[in-house]
Amino acid sequence: MQHSRADFPDGFLFAAATSAYQIEGHGFGGAGRTHWDDFAQTPGNVVRAEHGAVACDHYHRFEEDLDLMAAMGLDAYRFSTSWARVMPEGRGTPNAEGLDFYDRLVDAMLERNLKPMATLYHWELPSALADLGGWRNPDLPHWFGDYTRVIMDRIGDRMFSVAPINEPWCVGWLSHFLGHHAPGLRDIRATAHAMHHVLCAHGRAVEVLRDLNVKNVGAVCNFEYAHPATDSEADHKAAALYDGYYNRFFLGGLFNGAYPENVMEGLEPHMPKGWQDDFPLVGQKLDWLGLNYYTCKRISANAEAWPSHHDVEGPLPKTQMGWEIYPEGLRYFLNWVNDNYTNGLPLYVTENGMANPDMRDMPDAARIDYLNKHLAAARDAIADGAPLAGYTFWSLLDNYEWALGYEKRFGLVHVDFDTLERTPKASYHALARALKA
Repeated sequence: MQHSRADFPDGFLFAAATSAYQIEGHGFGGAGRTHWDDFAQTPGNVVRAEHGAVACDHYHRFEEDLDLMAAMGLDAYRFSTSWARVMPEGRGTPNAEGLDFYDRLVDAMLERNLKPMATLYHWELPSALADLGGWRNPDLPHWFGDYTRVIMDRIGDRMFSVAPINEPWCVGWLSHFLGHHAPGLRDIRATAHAMHHVLCAHGRAVEVLRDLNVKNVGAVCNFEYAHPATDSEADHKAAALYDGYYNRFFLGGLFNGAYPENVMEGLEPHMPKGWQDDFPLVGQKLDWLGLNYYTCKRISANAEAWPSHHDVEGPLPKTQMGWEIYPEGLRYFLNWVNDNYTNGLPLYVTENGMANPDMRDMPDAARIDYLNKHLAAARDAIADGAPLAGYTFWSLLDNYEWALGYEKRFGLVHVDFDTLERTPKASYHALARALKA
């Protein structure tokens, strides 16, 4: 690595991230069925119809995984709790086995001096709630608040930080407009409802967390830099709209009490009744904001239905996901968010990393180069004045990459999905040396 811990401010936190459904194994421990189980069993949705029943078996191997993080020299672990593991039907009687698991997991983190950074929802909606309309249902924020109370009443006293929902854009747009993630809808009205209700659920969870006296509550949004494909006026307008519903919609709700005008031109006719009255709930005071950043997009206008654009292939080197490597975007967003929305609130990079088709003993040079460039962008943003307080690598382990199954490998640690053997990659060792230097 070209960086070391000494290159960052005192107290700067380095962490690794995972999510529950992607690593735990939802086939044991009393976990309930999720809409991802249903989505994966529908032909054509997921590569080879792969699912999360075993995943990385973190449920049984979490001590080994925490040991890997501690040996790497990390300060914190960003993990998620599964709604369906805690409350198998989404409502009603909690699952004692699930609560006990998260209790053990948090205590094991603290034993290794890893600060617990919890996310309450990373996309595994209980199937029983999906049957009731899922994120389209205006009651879902209330149910999410009840779940928040159950899990955080158990482990909230030991959290370093808590965020209610990971990447609202993926919950709303990717899953209800593009149909790429569960529940796999392509419906503009469902999208408008989901995008608003996910923010209402965030706000309700924050209310519950404050009532429980849980400290250090934030939000985590994902960002993509939108380039117009050409210099044409149409492509510039299309890129601004992409930026609107991807980068500005959720920040607008969280911090400004308003959604972008160019986005509402398309969504407003489909919004739930009384949506304008929900901004006091959505805009609960936060203690920090997390930014998930991976790539940029090239946006080209077309004559199809709103939003009347598509993305085109760009010229930069790409990851295994086909995503362009554009570290300049990370520096841009850290400054832009601070200048336009958060105004000095602590910021964290809550996800950054790359998928690469690396096998167990490969040099892993591409991932090391990717991380070097993005850490440099983060250092530049700090020099610019952005209040960046920590950096989280995605992901600790190769894992279940949603609709792409197990073939896209983001991990610092290689996982053999036949034997579940963990093998740290060269990037893991390079970061360990950098963090201990």
